[in-house]
Amino acid sequence: MSQIINTVNPYNGETLDSYKQFSNEMVENYLSRAHQTFQNWRSTDIKERTDLFKQLAENLLKNKESYSTLMTQEMGKPISQSRAEIEKCALLTDFYVTNVVEFLADELIETDASESFISYDPLGCILGIMPWNYPFWQVLRFAIPTIAAGNTVLLKHASNVTGCALAIQNLFEESDFPKGCFQTLLVSHDQIETIIADNRLQAVSLTGSEKAGKHIAALAGKNLKKTVLELGGNNACIVLADADLDTYLDTMVNARMQNTGQSCIAAKRFIVEAPIYDEFLEKLIKKVSNIKIGDPLKDDTELSVLARKDLADTLKKQVDQSVKNGATIKIGNTIKDAFFEPTIITDVNPGMPVFDEETFGPVAAIIKVNNADEAYKMTANSKYGLGSMVFTKDTETAKHQINQIPDGAFFINELVKSDPRLPFGGTKASGYGRELSIEGIHEFVNKKTVYINL
Repeated sequence: MSQIINTVNPYNGETLDSYKQFSNEMVENYLSRAHQTFQNWRSTDIKERTDLFKQLAENLLKNKESYSTLMTQEMGKPISQSRAEIEKCALLTDFYVTNVVEFLADELIETDASESFISYDPLGCILGIMPWNYPFWQVLRFAIPTIAAGNTVLLKHASNVTGCALAIQNLFEESDFPKGCFQTLLVSHDQIETIIADNRLQAVSLTGSEKAGKHIAALAGKNLKKTVLELGGNNACIVLADADLDTYLDTMVNARMQNTGQSCIAAKRFIVEAPIYDEFLEKLIKKVSNIKIGDPLKDDTELSVLARKDLADTLKKQVDQSVKNGATIKIGNTIKDAFFEPTIITDVNPGMPVFDEETFGPVAAIIKVNNADEAYKMTANSKYGLGSMVFTKDTETAKHQINQIPDGAFFINELVKSDPRLPFGGTKASGYGRELSIEGIHEFVNKKTVYINL
């Protein structure tokens, strides 16, 4: 008996739509189609592929309003940020259209051979397991380079954004990609295990929690399948004594509060040098207090509900436990259904949930330190390693810390963000492998050595 997947608007609690989970027979049909489509797609001329991606970028922008509305209804993102997400997906597509020929070109290597080179060949069918917080971006930043390389993709999206998942499949089909290039699966966890074990599947990319990453990595490892894992983060935002708050405070607030704080690369721990601490805290409280909160479908809304009520409940437990451990609430920490009030919490130390764990929502944890050395040591005091940011006028000194911060990204005077031109990924409990740039398209290819003597 197939289960029913219901999508619910987190802002008003109304059911949006209902979907029937796939039968095992349907899963087999989708997997077979992906495998068969790969046999032709792998040999398709790259120019033909790029022409299709140009069409896909055009369709993204043509349908921007409907996609953005769907995204906002399903997971509560402010509509202005949904539109920006679709626009960023189009830029991502344009980037690979421009660079895919260069990225997949044979790399000549001089050896004793008459001719030797590296050939970048597609692997086959790749499974993507994706989260709800950026319903289009997370999927497309994996799928576009993967399909551009000649692979086919199966998507298991988060169930609360099932409408987005199906819309993305329609996007590929309406852009004239062969049926089977990109397919959305509505499946259970048990069915995912069966798919990963299938010989027709070659690799898995997962963006999600540390717990999910460990589970999928174990399944994939058992079946000798490659994985790319983009997991949680607990990014530090270092504010040194010479930081230009007038210039960068808006950036710092955005680093924590965009997408209602539901981002793996958000600034979750603010590590502030003592001489600037009081000024920073006063200005931060004022900025956060003035954030426009409301209906996510209204153009002027800056922050709204979390994607589900249980996410708000989890965040409340993390904050309340931290208060029991000695932290202090400056503003916020009220909750109603899926809404969590923007919160600033001080007197935070290691050992508290808001320091040690990933807080997925609009909670800024503030840590006071005596000097820059202590700030950098506190930054590295985390099991996560996705990214760090530092705000300072002395950028040359900050650059000396690049090798000391064991993260996947280090940003100076800017929030940590993804950019199609730069590789994206983490270390430690934040996962492994890279998305975007040339590294992203090379994750799911066979780097084949070719050696020829005449």
